[in-house]
Amino acid sequence: MNVQGRDCCITLKTQYRELGLPYAEETIREAISLLKEQAAIEGDGICRGIRKPCGVTGCVVTPLSIETAPLLFVLAMGRSGLPVYVSGTRNLYRHTISLSAMEGGLRFDLIQDRGELRTLYGGCRVQGFELRIMRDEAFKLRLDIAGDNPPVSYTYPDRAVVCGGEWFKEDGVVYRINGIEQKNIYGLTITTRKDGGAQTEVRIHRVLDVTGEIPPVIETLEITAQLYRDNYEFRSYGAFKLSLSHLVLMADETMIDSGDAVIGPLRYYCAGNVSADVYTSTEDVIE
Repeated sequence: MNVQGRDCCITLKTQYRELGLPYAEETIREAISLLKEQAAIEGDGICRGIRKPCGVTGCVVTPLSIETAPLLFVLAMGRSGLPVYVSGTRNLYRHTISLSAMEGGLRFDLIQDRGELRTLYGGCRVQGFELRIMRDEAFKLRLDIAGDNPPVSYTYPDRAVVCGGEWFKEDGVVYRINGIEQKNIYGLTITTRKDGGAQTEVRIHRVLDVTGEIPPVIETLEITAQLYRDNYEFRSYGAFKLSLSHLVLMADETMIDSGDAVIGPLRYYCAGNVSADVYTSTEDVIE
């Protein structure tokens, strides 16, 4: 059964917690393959296919909020280490998450609610993700989901509360390339595929009529996202930082006659490390 569209509720379930996602677009479905049966030489000449369930495939797209970002980054990138207390704060802990290959990622269950129909997709994993940061938009994270178990009906009536909290937006982002803050970046997209080893591509969109060239080789790219409400302690709890190293230019898609405010993306291949620092108010393990 194919399930497409926005009219649903998605819940991610790990060993320790359930996370109801705010406003999630999704295309999650049962993966099906066909075993082809060739026609016999003296038969009727008709090829037949035998339906074979192959687990789960599809994606989930959701905005990043202060409550969902820590767990979503763990699911997307891999397991996090032990939390580290941030000195000078009352109860702030930093978690560093390093990108790992698919085999090292965290398994989770996905519960899909569409009206009265509840479906459980068990033993899912993230085989790739895309993070989109664009001016005047909320952050969007797409998780490409795969799983080996066929979906089953989920009969438990209790539903996880959808996580609220402020959404991250591009107006609170600072970009630093090789330690220097950049003012000519309109937005960027980070895309990672984890099949056969992690491969990461970054598309950097530049603004017209703003000076400052972006080098073809970037040793360090840091993206710091901040929420600006006054009640976030030391400007860190409502924040996260992405760090990428050794980016090499693959293509320049500049449009000379562009009438838009954006020139076009520079496409970089990330040959180094990818990591994220996220913050929580407790020392519990995120996952």
